[in-house]
Amino acid sequence: MYVVKSPLPDDDLKIVSEALQGALVDLVDLSLVAKQIHWNVVGPRFRSIHLQLDEVVASARTHSDTVAERASALGVSPDGRAATVASGSGIGATPGGWIKDADAVGAMVKALGAVITRMRERVTATAEPDPVSQDIFIGITADLEKHHWMFQAENA
Repeated sequence: MYVVKSPLPDDDLKIVSEALQGALVDLVDLSLVAKQIHWNVVGPRFRSIHLQLDEVVASARTHSDTVAERASALGVSPDGRAATVASGSGIGATPGGWIKDADAVGAMVKALGAVITRMRERVTATAEPDPVSQDIFIGITADLEKHHWMFQAENA
């Protein structure tokens, strides 16, 4: 059922909708992972990492809304339900319990790296079928790469 009909041809819409849905799942999970670590980080760098994690959460939530609204604008129903996120995310398992500051940074470097890798694939996949969505993916990737750099610098 179409509530909103996309101007994109069906073949292009399929590629773009898969890219948008995958990005939504990764971004929702990234916000959850960062918040989980935020609540549990301990160590001498607690405060700075705690605050830095909130920046990632804010970015991921903003970007997930942008991606979901782009999907809706193209007539694709976005799915950010917990089960969908759990089964489709490219981020590995997040450690439970208290997490030392250096380990927290390492976990974020790994999570951000996984999302960035998949986001760059989406940039490539959407270049031809929908440069508008590609532009969104490029902006998200740039922002996530900035967070990735900053976390890497934490443990250098």
